[in-house]
Amino acid sequence: MIEETLQELHNAIAKAHDALRRELSRLRTGRASADLLDSIRVDYYGTPTPVAQMASVTIPEPRLLVIKPWEKGQIKAIESAIQQSSLGLTPQNDGTVIRLPMPPLTEQRRKDLAKAAKGHGEDAKITIRKARHECRDMLAEIVNDGNASEDDVDRATKKMEEIVQEGTAKVDEIIATKEKDIMTI
Repeated sequence: MIEETLQELHNAIAKAHDALRRELSRLRTGRASADLLDSIRVDYYGTPTPVAQMASVTIPEPRLLVIKPWEKGQIKAIESAIQQSSLGLTPQNDGTVIRLPMPPLTEQRRKDLAKAAKGHGEDAKITIRKARHECRDMLAEIVNDGNASEDDVDRATKKMEEIVQEGTAKVDEIIATKEKDIMTI
């Protein structure tokens, strides 16, 4: 019972790390990445559809994304969705493909992106603390039900704190890597 509780904590922390990586992949770092388009939805016959499901996205150069819609009639809709997004990019439409050049980031924009990355890191830490709280409650319930001794639960609590510290350190490591990536010119 105690091992299952600790395993659930491990799983919750792993999910928090995955969510953090997903959020950070959407931050623009000055280099082209197809992940930038993940949050953009295009009206495709009345259904909001991700760009990747209606076009091929390639990266011919480090600072250029090329989007080639499978249906030429959708090129205007994709262009419009990119312009209305919060990416701050200007698409260039030549009738068959959309080119999305990545302009170099200004120092202020880099600092803003680093601050946003830290905010996502704090959200991940909050999720980890919530999982720790739930684990602690489950361990207390195990003792109250008489399914384990207090010594076993104390050892499990120490193990839980170690797991949480490792998870939090991993969040800090992920954020530091992303900040370095953002601040690199």
